This record gives sequence, C-alpha cells and structure tokens, in this order.
Amino acid sequence: MKESILLLGHGSPKKEANNLERVAAMLHTMLHAGCKEDCVKVAYLQFAEPGIMDTIKDSVSRGTQKIILHPFFLSSGMHVTKDIPEMIEEARKLYPGVTFIYTEPLGIHEKLAHIVMERISAAEVLAPAAIEKRSFDILSAEADLSSIPADRLPIVQRVIHATADFDFKDTLMFHPDAVAAGLAAIKAGRDILTDVEMVRTGINKKLLSRWGGKVICGIQESVVSSQESGIKTRAEQGIESALRENPNIGIIAIGNAPTALLKTVKLFNSPEFAGRPLPLVVGVPVGFVKAVESKALLAAQRFPFITALGRKGGTPVAVAIVNALLKIAGEH
Repeated sequence: MKESILLLGHGSPKKEANNLERVAAMLHTMLHAGCKEDCVKVAYLQFAEPGIMDTIKDSVSRGTQKIILHPFFLSSGMHVTKDIPEMIEEARKLYPGVTFIYTEPLGIHEKLAHIVMERISAAEVLAPAAIEKRSFDILSAEADLSSIPADRLPIVQRVIHATADFDFKDTLMFHPDAVAAGLAAIKAGRDILTDVEMVRTGINKKLLSRWGGKVICGIQESVVSSQESGIKTRAEQGIESALRENPNIGIIAIGNAPTALLKTVKLFNSPEFAGRPLPLVVGVPVGFVKAVESKALLAAQRFPFITALGRKGGTPVAVAIVNALLKIAGEH
C-alpha cells in the first residue's frame, strides 16, 4: 500500500516562518533512508502554500492509498480538534478508497523539555568554567566511562573534551604509576619539556607556576647530522639536548614528533640514564609515519608513560593530558 505522511503546520504571513520542509526532510531520512519518493509532505492550514486539501488531492492523484496526517502543533486547540478534523472528514468523503490516519499533536513530552533546556543553554552567556562543566556533563552522558579508574578519568575526559573524539576512551594507555608520577613531578616544581612550541604554548603556565616549575621547549633552529646517527629532526635534537642539560625535567610532553618520542625511549634505555629517576613521558604524536610505531614502543616501557595507540593524537591531546594533571594537582 502506497503511503504518504503529511506534516500540518499553521502557516504564517511571514514567509521565512513557513519552514516545515526542514523537519519533513529529516523525518523522511529517519523513516525511509535512501528513499527517492516524495512520501513525506508539508501542508499549511492558512497563510501559506500548499494547503491541506490541495496536498491531499495531489497525494491521491499519485496513487497514495494511506495518508498519515500529523498536526505539528504544541497543543490541542481549535485548529487541531475542529478545523483540521473537518478537512479530513471532507477528504474521506471525496476519496473513500483512501485510509486517513490523524495523529496527536506534539503535546506534552519530556523530549520537549530537553529541547527547551538546550535553547536556554544556547541563549545564556556562560563563563568559561560553566561552559567547560556543561561540556563535561554532555560527554559523560554520551559515553560510558564507568570502567575508567578514578585517577585517570579526568585525563580521559579532558582529552575527549579537547578533541570531541570518543575513540580516546579506548585508545589512551597509562603506565600504572603514570598519574602519580606526573602529580609528584608537578608538586616538586619540576619542569615540563615539550617537543614543539605549540605544545608549550597550550600548557597552563598559571596552574604550573603555583609549584615553581617551567614549561620549556628545546626545539632547535636547524637540523644536524652526524656519521653515527644520520640526520636528526629539530624536535629530536631539542629533546635530546634538554634531557642532557636540564636535570629538573619531570614531564616530557610530545604531541607532534614521533622522532622525538623514539629518541626519548632510546635515551631512557641507554646506560647514560640507567639508575636515574625518569620523567613521565606523555607521548601522543599524530600521523602516518612512525607515529603508530613510536607509541606502541612507548606502551611497552617500564618507566611511567601516557600514550594513545593508533594514528590519532597531536598537540591538543598532549596539552589536554598535561593540563588535566595540573588541574588534578591543584585540587589535591
């Protein structure tokens, strides 16, 4: 049986207010994905075209045998309880072979209350802290984070918040001592070393300043090469130099350069660093070349680390992890 759905609106002299077609298009996609037929139509009671009776006539002429009519009204006023039913009764007489089904209006429904809440939220001028809290509430409602240990949860939340990517719920990996090591380094006033300036810029210096640490980036102006190691990237060279020259580094945040992460892992497994307390390594480089391999290598280490397996990562992830640790440190 060929079926049509009619969304019935009141209609307005203001042309741009007659926009039920958008709702009809969304409804059509939800009910009949991929359908090319014009089976969800719009009709107006007054002030706008097409009218209800004209739309019914057009549907019947196209072979429709069943017409579902939904009054897109909030309440059961005179239009819903008298005017439209009278038109439907007239249509039944004109087209006795067609089945007409008339639904309830939108009425009172809990989902409408949620929509009102969204509209209020969009209209409010919120402080940044309130916006952040609301964002965290939304992401917690949309993703099941109940399996994540309590000490890691704020970090996972902040990464998802920074990226709008729920995949990090499953791809973030933590050494058992990672969070404790990061918090201890921050509270001891140790420095944070980054692979690139973008990561350094994003880290919250105000939160870090309470403990006396600094954020440093040792990226070099140019690459160097040697017979032993070949060409070194600027980030790799910067990480290596800083680790050898600065004994106060407590966290290394790498969000861009896989070579810098590979160099860090190599150094920490070398005799030069044997027996030393090692910094927490936040290694989340992004990309297609060496990023996956460098993070998989980090995930196999015995020293404290936080990483994100796979290709995804980058500056926003590295910054989010470090800032989450800084925020946790400030609250405890």
